[in-house]
Amino acid sequence: MAETLHQGATAQTARAVCVVVHGRGQTQQDMIDMILSRLDVADVHYVLPKSAGEAWYDAKAVDPLEEGTTRQLNAALDAIGNCIDAARQDGLPLVLIGFSQGACMAAEWLMRGGKVTSAALLTACRVGAVQDDLVRADLAGLPVYTTNGDDDPWIPLWAHRKLVGELSECGARLRMDIFPGRGHEVSDVEIATLSEMLEAAVAGHRALEAAS
Repeated sequence: MAETLHQGATAQTARAVCVVVHGRGQTQQDMIDMILSRLDVADVHYVLPKSAGEAWYDAKAVDPLEEGTTRQLNAALDAIGNCIDAARQDGLPLVLIGFSQGACMAAEWLMRGGKVTSAALLTACRVGAVQDDLVRADLAGLPVYTTNGDDDPWIPLWAHRKLVGELSECGARLRMDIFPGRGHEVSDVEIATLSEMLEAAVAGHRALEAAS
């Protein structure tokens, strides 16, 4: 994995940590421009991992899990998990944000037992085809914000809804937004909800409380 970037408050002064995972063909700077630059939340230390290549894995999200894809997926999840573990600070809330393929990676990491305070999966689905037997973890009330466009070119709406169903069955506490006509981007509504989640983390409150 390429070098991890750090933004926002220093690790020493932060009151919350946020790991932001980019999508296919994107960079950490894309996440800074698309998300971080539009947030106005103090005291958050942002950690941005970077895939070794142009993507975390080569296949499309809803392609069958063949041997090569599984190998790439496992390696990428290990790299992201190591980044998240390195970002942890005792006593500080940890928020996980992913966009597009990065959101798919975040979803898979959570479904394999990864632990965070709250998570936002922006334009996400599970990695694999309908027939694949995908692992599930007990999410035990984890606040998760999920979004998609109604005609996204990369993440089919049916696949996003399947993810939402699995998250709910695993015990996550969900807010879901579907945006008619939204491009493959992060909308102002998503930024506003991310801000609320981060402000809750900084204040030590439970995220998405109003939507519960």
